[in-house]
Amino acid sequence: MPIPSGALRFNSDSGKLEYYNGEAWWQIDNFSADNATGGARGLFGGGHFGTPLNATYNVIDYVTISTTGNAIDFGDLTTPRQSFASCSSTIRGVFAGGYEPGNLKNVIDYITISSTGNAIDFGDMPTVIGAVSGCSNVTRGIFGGGFTPSIINTISYITISATGNTQDFGDLNSVRRSMSSFSSSTRGIFGGGQTPFIINTIEFITISTTGNAIDFGDLTVSRSAGSGCSNSTRGLFAGGYVYPNFTNTIDYITIANLGNATDFGDLSIPNYLIASCSSNTRGLFGGGLSPTPAPNTMVNIVEYVTILSTGNVVDFGDLTITRERLTACSNAHGGL
Repeated sequence: MPIPSGALRFNSDSGKLEYYNGEAWWQIDNFSADNATGGARGLFGGGHFGTPLNATYNVIDYVTISTTGNAIDFGDLTTPRQSFASCSSTIRGVFAGGYEPGNLKNVIDYITISSTGNAIDFGDMPTVIGAVSGCSNVTRGIFGGGFTPSIINTISYITISATGNTQDFGDLNSVRRSMSSFSSSTRGIFGGGQTPFIINTIEFITISTTGNAIDFGDLTVSRSAGSGCSNSTRGLFAGGYVYPNFTNTIDYITIANLGNATDFGDLSIPNYLIASCSSNTRGLFGGGLSPTPAPNTMVNIVEYVTILSTGNVVDFGDLTITRERLTACSNAHGGL
């Protein structure tokens, strides 16, 4: 019987856990962001506030995920943008695509997570693109879907430790934008989104290979423009737009097992155009657009959950600027 991609085994000679990427067995190393970098750090980048829509930011904030408190200024993106993707290794955070009104962008830039400072040019996406979604393991960053302005199903990838343009990975099963996404060290997950109809489909890829996405299961409710985060075992989908309303629903899946999502708990308010990041313990949700306390109120709140439990969010603190259509990443998420 052939060995399935993503299979795990314990190597008694090396004393290490290994996974099979479809071609060879690879060692899984234990990593602690707290030991290596002084703390699991989450970054929130870019976004939009107010009317008109050209109030687009280049700001990057950071938080220490294991604590609570308000975000601190980190630096600036190379260009202001909203509705874009991010991914990260233990060292670098990468931001890709996005737009200012009337100006879709193909820019990719990066920062060193353990320091502070402005982003540096990394390379380019294959085309100008907005509402794209990202995930990663320690080596590769993956970007899926989006609009160019047509909605697309393309998946591309980068090697995070290098710089350069994206390369083709494969395709999603349908054209989709505004998905929630996260990863384990082996699998990348894309959930929900707009086709232009709002859908509940979850798909996955094996990050270390290339190829098309495979059906995983369904969300508990169809939604777009929510957010996703994960530890190495469990992934969460939070918030989003469920026509004609916003939702506060949080779902979860076990990344290694195919199947439908299960209810986890709730955000404090219905929230849409939100961003999230995580450590192996906590998932954080920041910013967004909510009908509470008034219709279409942009928020600066950051909330958190304990990923391996279930339940509603707890207050963490505030972003430096109220905004929606932002993105987030960390040096301690489930893909690392």
